[in-house]
Amino acid sequence: MSLDDIKDQIKKAELMNNRPIGSVNLIAVSKVQPIERVENVLRKGHRSFGENRVQEAYKKWPAWKEEFSKVVLHLLGPLQTNKVKEVLALFDVVHSLDREKLARVFSENIQKQGFSPEFFIQVNTGEEDQKAGISPNMADEFINQCKKVYGLPIVGLMCIPPINEEPALHFALLKKIAERNGLKRLSMGMSSDFLSAITFGSTDVRIGSAIFGKRT
Repeated sequence: MSLDDIKDQIKKAELMNNRPIGSVNLIAVSKVQPIERVENVLRKGHRSFGENRVQEAYKKWPAWKEEFSKVVLHLLGPLQTNKVKEVLALFDVVHSLDREKLARVFSENIQKQGFSPEFFIQVNTGEEDQKAGISPNMADEFINQCKKVYGLPIVGLMCIPPINEEPALHFALLKKIAERNGLKRLSMGMSSDFLSAITFGSTDVRIGSAIFGKRT
């Protein structure tokens, strides 16, 4: 499959679900992909990319952001508070806000630097011990706290469904939490389930291997 194939599939899914063409943002997940594969996608004009690790992103993206205009870089992976300053210097969107301490450190640093990325709150819809994300029953309170106490621009919610469960159940749950909190964007859907995610209202799909091929 190629970038163009994925874009065609997204367009068809938008039409099938009565959604405006272009309403779904395709995030090309470039983590651990060979440099030439990512540059190939950049040269085709794609500008929305996702990375999981701050250190890995710093090896590649400062130069690419200089060379290619209008790149939007999304942080998708779990984050330690000691990386917040680096995140603010490079990333435009954070998908993995998941605890009060992290919200507080972001808020403090944003006030000092005067720049803020957009934030998705990660919800651990499967309540898996090994996975990051706020528990669904704590999500309403945490969303409110991030907005009112810490003044963060929360634009939506993100989830990664458990591997062995039907993703649609988790997409439906995330959508429900977002709707009751007045959040418009949903970061959900990866290479194997993005069409289902679009059916449930995903606005941001995170696709890696289907665009770039298997990671090396």
